[in-house]
Amino acid sequence: MSTQITENHTYIDGHKIAFLEQGSGSPIILLHGIPTNSLMWRNIIPQLAKTHRVIAPDLLNYGKSAKPKSADVSINAQSNMIVKLMDVLGARQADIVGHDIGGGVAQLIAVNYPEKVRKLVLIDSICFDSWPIPDFEPLQEPGAESEMSLEEFLSMMRGFLPKGVYDKSVMTDELIEIYLEPWSTEDGKHAFFRNLRRLNKEYTQAITDELSNLPHQTFIMWGDKDPFQKPEYAPKLAEAIPNAELVWIKDVAHWLIDEKPDEIGEHINQFLS
Repeated sequence: MSTQITENHTYIDGHKIAFLEQGSGSPIILLHGIPTNSLMWRNIIPQLAKTHRVIAPDLLNYGKSAKPKSADVSINAQSNMIVKLMDVLGARQADIVGHDIGGGVAQLIAVNYPEKVRKLVLIDSICFDSWPIPDFEPLQEPGAESEMSLEEFLSMMRGFLPKGVYDKSVMTDELIEIYLEPWSTEDGKHAFFRNLRRLNKEYTQAITDELSNLPHQTFIMWGDKDPFQKPEYAPKLAEAIPNAELVWIKDVAHWLIDEKPDEIGEHINQFLS
């Protein structure tokens, strides 16, 4: 077993895809959301890597992955890319864990490639019509980024990130930099806005009926104080998926993995074992 997290990359459809990896055994794929990256899982990976091969990719146009100007970065395209990544990495089947839009990507993989998924974990996941969040809607307008300097953009994001934690002390300057670093150039800013423009609830609405056919054991975790993915969606999602169990994480908001990593890692380990 690798004793530390390694940074790797490969190429999918000609685009560089970066990923963190640790451990050996049955594979787990960890999928981040927006505006985060694979480092969101930094405290979870070592917990899971004791018994699994853990792979945490940066989605296309996020983190250290390529930021091509014209590629499709919808959750639908990302789900196809993750399946290709699994093939390249020799993961015939994996447990899929997704947070935020990563949870939407995970749902699409489960619906469209059910044989690729062993168990499914959805954490404060987009679903149905729960997204894009109102904070992001004005930023989806054409040309929104040209009216905003890089400094204004980063300042806006520094104001936004703390809204996603219940315990404000968790969102340190250091953590904010981990999440903003990939966006902190002019190219990064443009990539972020390209991602925003592809946030489209039609993809999760289209699979609403198909969720009822999912064969996978599914574990749903939700922060009871999430201001972005509203808690009322959690029981709806649990009801829609036949073999789903819902667990509430108390007194945490949307970045619950930063707030209570040990508790969340333990829940995931118990469910997957």
